[in-house]
Amino acid sequence: MSRIGKLPIVIPSKVSVEVDKNNVVTVKGPKGELQQALTGGITAEVKDNHVYVSRPTDGKEHRSLHGLYRALIHNMVVGVSEGFRSVQELVGVVIVPVTMANYLNWLLVIHTKFTCFCRMR
Repeated sequence: MSRIGKLPIVIPSKVSVEVDKNNVVTVKGPKGELQQALTGGITAEVKDNHVYVSRPTDGKEHRSLHGLYRALIHNMVVGVSEGFRSVQELVGVVIVPVTMANYLNWLLVIHTKFTCFCRMR
């Protein structure tokens, strides 16, 4: 089995997961509702506050889809319960003065490839 695909997905208390007859997984929680259709013979089953994803064979495509759909459903559960956030560490910061149209602009170049303009008069 896929190492990722065989792990059960724990459903938090505020989240509900349903799998309909067309093999569409619906996840509802305090932050919204998400849906994902399962294709390629992959099936999901909800038992005892866990979601189990299974595959019909050990073929290469089924192995790939098994881990993929398990990860997608897990991300849906996290998204509707906690939401997502990105924590980034600033490694290097360069501040460059730039003059444009009678303004002194400070160009803030951060090593994470984001750029921020700060305008001062």
